[in-house]
Amino acid sequence: MMKETVAKFAREKIFPLVRKMDAESNMDESVYRGMFDNGFMAIEVETEYGGCGSTFFVANLVIEELAKVDASVSVTCDIQNTLINTLFRNLGTDEQKDKYLPKLAAEYTGSFCLSEAEAGSDAFSMKTTAVKDGSHFVINGSKMWISSAPHSGVFLVMANANPSAGYKGITCFIVDAGTPGLSIGKKEDKLGLRASNTCSVHFDNVRVPEENILGQLGQGYKYAIEMLNEGRIGIGAQMVGLAQGCLDSTVPYILQRKQFGKRLFDFQAMQHTVAYLATEIEAARLLVYNSARLKEAGHPFIKQAAMAKLYSSEVATRVTSKCIELMGGVGFTKDYPVEKFYRDCKIGTIYEGTSHIQLNTIAKLLEKDYIS
Repeated sequence: MMKETVAKFAREKIFPLVRKMDAESNMDESVYRGMFDNGFMAIEVETEYGGCGSTFFVANLVIEELAKVDASVSVTCDIQNTLINTLFRNLGTDEQKDKYLPKLAAEYTGSFCLSEAEAGSDAFSMKTTAVKDGSHFVINGSKMWISSAPHSGVFLVMANANPSAGYKGITCFIVDAGTPGLSIGKKEDKLGLRASNTCSVHFDNVRVPEENILGQLGQGYKYAIEMLNEGRIGIGAQMVGLAQGCLDSTVPYILQRKQFGKRLFDFQAMQHTVAYLATEIEAARLLVYNSARLKEAGHPFIKQAAMAKLYSSEVATRVTSKCIELMGGVGFTKDYPVEKFYRDCKIGTIYEGTSHIQLNTIAKLLEKDYIS
């Protein structure tokens, strides 16, 4: 039922706005509103906080379905569900949950602030600090690549509260939008996911009360690792949906386009290409679904999540590139959605852990498996 609801919303409310939002590098307010009104931004959040009270697996189905139409909308939903809401649900005090979860379910996005100019794949080399001052912490530093920053009402900021302890000083702080000293930098002019606003966020002597620590002091690095492991499944779902949406936009064209007196699809080379692409998408989908089921059942899932993210992002890259070739010259124009899928997919091999980082993770876990 949820999948059908999402598909209908994406088809009727998002699809007519995709080109406009991509051109303007901004998400239409009606799309934000519709996402909240339909419960897509709080899928696992308990009903007492205004959420759907559904499951992690369903969240990934929603992410996949949205990506079939617009990956920018999908990633906004993904971050809200797999990072922001999950951190509050798992780590928040009753007071923190009461204050933020209803707003995250109905009013505004949240932003996850981890990456910095000198801390990308090496995330824990961050320079942002949080210095204790009485009952407050004073945060100074800058974060990069922060999704949804201009729309967010709350920021979860990773800052080092004890630099002498290295990464074990990293702590997660809740910082409300509008807090003095917090400012949003320029919007990045990106290749893809253009409707999803990505900005730098700056912290200049931002004072937050001690009770705004999310979880425990010095445990932020653990929380970040856990969330990114889980978030990779969401990225995998996004890439699967994107690849499927691209193929869905391509095949109808080659079914009706004629050359040499035959439909393009009547040529065996075309048939074999489509068959191979569909098989790759299905393989990626099953990797994502399997890792989501393992996570939901409480089984080890980190290796499978890394595999799902690695493979699905590579499949999306191959599928979108090949679909442009199948469509010929029109695939290279903005008259058809295929070129946008091609631009949007590239981030999949980069964010929430590059493909090289996924390979490192998979190799380390394989080594452990074989040694044991």
